[in-house]
Formats: sequence, C-alpha cells, structure tokens
Amino acid sequence: MFGMLQPTRLSPLRRLGVRYVNDLTVQRGRHGSTPMIQHGPPGRSAVSGHTVTVFGCTGFLGKYVVQQIARKGTQVVVPYRDEDEKRPLRVMGDLGQIVPLEWDAKNLDQIRECVRRSDTVYNLVGRDYETRNFSYRNVNATVAGNIARICREEGVPRLIHVSHLNASADSPSAFYRTKHNGEEIVRREFPEATIVRPGPMYGHEDWFLNDMAQWPIKYALNGSRTRTMPVHVVDVAEALSKMLDAPKTSIGSTFVLPGPEVFTYDELLNLVSFFTMRPRRSLPPIPGFVASMFASVVNRLLWFPTVAPDEITRKFIDDAGAKLDQAIAALKAKNYPEGWSKDFDTATYDVNGRLVKSWADLDIQPARLQDHAVKYLRIYRSSENAETPLEVGSFKPPRPYKVVR
Repeated sequence: MFGMLQPTRLSPLRRLGVRYVNDLTVQRGRHGSTPMIQHGPPGRSAVSGHTVTVFGCTGFLGKYVVQQIARKGTQVVVPYRDEDEKRPLRVMGDLGQIVPLEWDAKNLDQIRECVRRSDTVYNLVGRDYETRNFSYRNVNATVAGNIARICREEGVPRLIHVSHLNASADSPSAFYRTKHNGEEIVRREFPEATIVRPGPMYGHEDWFLNDMAQWPIKYALNGSRTRTMPVHVVDVAEALSKMLDAPKTSIGSTFVLPGPEVFTYDELLNLVSFFTMRPRRSLPPIPGFVASMFASVVNRLLWFPTVAPDEITRKFIDDAGAKLDQAIAALKAKNYPEGWSKDFDTATYDVNGRLVKSWADLDIQPARLQDHAVKYLRIYRSSENAETPLEVGSFKPPRPYKVVR
C-alpha cells in the first residue's frame, strides 16, 4: 500500500497557489506574535502579509516609498490631511491594497486609528519651513514623539523614523536641532525604532535641483563654497523598502544615507548650467545677515512660503561627513578628509552613542547625481535645445528638421 504512493507533481500554474513553510513570517510585537502569510505570484498582485502605515505619504519622499512597498503586494495605509493631498497620490497597488485615511497631526485619536492595524509604521513627516500652525518643533519633534508613543501603546512591532543627515543638537539651524530632538524623543518612546538620516534628496519635483535652476542666487550664499552630498530619492525609497524585510539589520539601528560624492554649490551651479544649456549668471555676493533680514520681511508680507530665514542659515552649513569607514579612520588618525564637515560625531554616532550604519549594510550602491540630473533639468532648456543630446566634452548640434509636403 505504501509502495503505491507517488509524489504529487504540480503544474507550474497550480504551484503558484501552494503555500510553503518559508512563506510564513512571524512578526513578534508587544502583544504577542502575528503570522504573516505570503501568497500569490511576485508583484503587486501578491499578498506580502504586511500592513504598513506611511505618515507623510503625500510628500516628496513619501510617494516613492509607497510605490516601492505597494508594488510588493503590501497593504498600505496612506494618511492624508485633506482632499487636495489625497488626489495627487497615485501609486502602484491593487484594489484594496491602498487604504486612504484622513488624519490631523494634532488629533491623537486619528493617529491611533491609522496605526492600530499595522505591523510597520513609517514616519516621513517633516517640513523645512515654519507656518502659523506648525513650528519646526511641532512637526519634527512633537508629532514624531506622538506617533512613536502611540505606536508603542498600540503594540506596533516596528517604527521607521526619517530624520536628516545634519541633525545635531548644537546646530545653528533650528530645523537641524529639532530633527535631532525628534530622534531623541523617538528613541525614548520607542527604543527599537529605526532612524534614517538621508542627505539632501533630488528627483522629480524636488526642492534641490529645481530650486537651483530657478533661484541660483540662494546658492551663491557663502561664496557657493558650502559642501553637500545629494542623494537620489529613489535610492532612499529603496533603502526604506529593504528595511521592511530586514528586521535583524534595521531594528534599533540608525542609518546615515548620504550621496556617494561631495559637491560644492559652485560645482552644482556649473552642472545645472551644463545640463540646462544656459550660461551661468554672475551673481553678487550677499552677506548672510542681509539675506536673513530679507527672508524675514518676505515671510511676513507674503502668505505663501518663499524662503525661510532658517533656510538661509542652512546654506552656510556643510553636510556632515557620513562615509562610515572613512569617518572612523579619520577620527583615529585626526586627519579630516578634504571637503568633509568636521562634525563627525553627528555623522558617525546616533543619539545613544552607538555607531551608525550606511548603504553597505543594505547592499545598495547609491547613484551618482551626474547620471540622473539631466532628466530633471532638461525642462529648463530653451525650445531650440530641448531635444539636444549630451556629448562628453561638447554639445552635439541639433539636427535640422525637414517638412515633407
């Protein structure tokens, strides 16, 4: 009888519906263990078993993060502030996988409703200018602390909090100080939280390359000598997506994610001029206190955000050096690399004094800005140069069009 039993052979189509032992992931939280069963073919039509809440989903980084995790078959709760923010959020996910919920950052009950069914929460909320309703401390520290505390009370297993590369307790910028304060509060309320410090991000709809092409005078401050390490927003979104599936690597860790190269504002202005095919304008040197006074007056006269006084302060601050291995070697040798900030404590250690992690821990090689900038700067070319391709060392002249009658 037993010799007559034959192993069951499944067709490739039927094999897709079979669940195996390795399809089961157990998420351990404060209220017990929750099984997450994966099934379906790989892609957005599958079910990953995760339910994720992304605060700040309608922001620049948030749209890419939701896109990355939704295409895996993850159910994503997307809190939005009003109808105007809900409408432009278009992500890749099947019906029922994207769950919009209205929320107010000051309403704790709405925050609780957004997170109570999730096994992972992303906090991408942040704003680099103040409004009459929200100060830097409100957005970067108070809201972050409320989200972390409610996640702990609701038994959410994982929290991923996005800060900034230059977060520092003694920074001259209020934005960077409150970002550091937010990290401290999140660590106190949710000790196992993952903290991420990305550098200045560029991409479609960014406030970096587009701002540099439209308002180059802001980047002429400090003689355009300020050093920065811009990073592609898609790489940051990929890193945040990987942290969802790598709990051993990310839980309780702090990740510093700068760009792979150091640029001065002068070099970036030259790069913008090259890709837009517009000559770089000669800009007069403006003292910092004059620019701050102008920004203060403009912010009081106009109802819409233009340039904040704290943004002027940030234009004089170099990005913290954050290549972990070289930073540690430089600390030991007391020899700071050229082009790096000397504030290595910010770049190398988290708020608890532990060493931070970087791209290598996530097996990601960040892209170079030169390889992608043309996609975002081509729109600033004149009509006659709009389709002109780029050649190394020179421009290829546009091919004349012929009209066939």
